[in-house]
Amino acid sequence: MTVVLDPTSELTPAARQRTARPESLNGLTIGLLDISKPRGNVFLDRISQRLDSLGAEVIRYTKPTFSKPAPVDQRHEIATNCDAVIEALAD
Repeated sequence: MTVVLDPTSELTPAARQRTARPESLNGLTIGLLDISKPRGNVFLDRISQRLDSLGAEVIRYTKPTFSKPAPVDQRHEIATNCDAVIEALAD
């Protein structure tokens, strides 16, 4: 079991089961979410290249600002279209 703490003032941490990892990324759709911090796109550019080489389809997303959660419609789009998501947290 993994404990994930929400940095937005979570008072009671939620315990969550880790989702099983796929055996392969070949054929999966991976969302790359740039949270709009400086150089996050540089990190995601490299991750995108690597995922492409593993046979994954990559869809890029960018949050309007790093200081707020992604808009509900953007989160819904990511959840609907992607098998997994990688979020860039770089400065």
